[in-house]
This record gives sequence, C-alpha cells and structure tokens, in this order.
Amino acid sequence: MITFPLTIITPIHSHLVITSSGSGADCMLWERILAREIRLYHLRHRRRLSICGTAKLLSLMLHPFKGTELCVALTLQDVPVTAHSASPNSGPKLIYVCSDGARLQGDVFSVGSGSPYAYGVLDGGLRWGLSKEEAVSLAREAVFRATHRDAYSGNSVDLFHITAQGWSQRTREDLREEYYRDMKRREKIAEERRRVTTSDG
Repeated sequence: MITFPLTIITPIHSHLVITSSGSGADCMLWERILAREIRLYHLRHRRRLSICGTAKLLSLMLHPFKGTELCVALTLQDVPVTAHSASPNSGPKLIYVCSDGARLQGDVFSVGSGSPYAYGVLDGGLRWGLSKEEAVSLAREAVFRATHRDAYSGNSVDLFHITAQGWSQRTREDLREEYYRDMKRREKIAEERRRVTTSDG
C-alpha cells in the first residue's frame, strides 16, 4: 500500500494560505471547492477576492450543511499586497470558518485535537514585537508540544511565513525524536545546576 503524508496547510495563491482540521476527506474536498471558486472569481473580475470575501463565501457554502456529519474547520491567513495602506480593511487577517458556517476573526487561532496544548505554549510566549526568528521558534514549540501530548496529531511541523510579498515555507521537520532530545537537554541542564550547587556548597 502506498501512503502519502496529509498536508493540513494549503496555499491557495501567493498571499492566502489555509490550514485545516477535522475530517481529512471533508477538508480536502472543501479546500478544492474554495480554491476553484476563488480562481473563477479572479477570472471573472480580474482581481482577487479579499480574505473577508473568501471567508464569507466559504461560510455561505458550508451553512446549509449545519447539523450534518460534515466536519470541517478552516483557518484563512492573508497579508494583502497593500498591507501597509492606511485603510482600516488592509493589513494581515486571520479568520476561522467551521462547518456550521460560523466565522471568527482574531489574532491567534489554534484548532484541532492538540490545540489546548498549543495554546498553553502560545499564551506563555506570544507578545507583539516578536522577531521572525522568535515567532518561528514559538510556533515550532507550540506544534511540538501539541504533537507530543495529543495522540491524534502527527509528528511533522510545517511553518509558513506570510508577508506583503507573499508566503514562504520552511522545510518540513519531523519531530518524532525531538522529545527525547529535549529530555536530554533538560537532564544536562539539571546536572550542570547540581554541579554548580555542589561546588558552591
């Protein structure tokens, strides 16, 4: 049997990325439907549909399935080309849309079975003014803790950085052995502290 790694982060175009949680088949289907509708809108109107318009479109398409067994939760991240415009509607946006048609806009979203563990890390380290390296490190740590504690999460972490110039993707990391490396680092630090305490005594 041939298996393929499930990708839960899908770039739609150069400035829009979607992350998914829920039923894998449902998420893949609705991502394809949404990508098709965005492409058709672009062809018809010669401009891209905004992230707010995209979220509204997805919500309207999902709402008729409210109360069914459909299980889809998509988070849309977008930084428009005019991100530095003075318009209140410009700038980066993060919008969560679930299978009952609900739409939520916020600064941070963590969804899926491992999200409580990720929130624990994010709430402790997230602040405005993080550098790119600090933000990447925090996001990686949040995913690492979630994948270790949650039995339904995988072992890999995919990180995307989205700017007004478009998105860029870091190389996928397999965190299967990261926990044991982390434990060894902690043991080494604890041993060094014990040595310092002994020498001071």
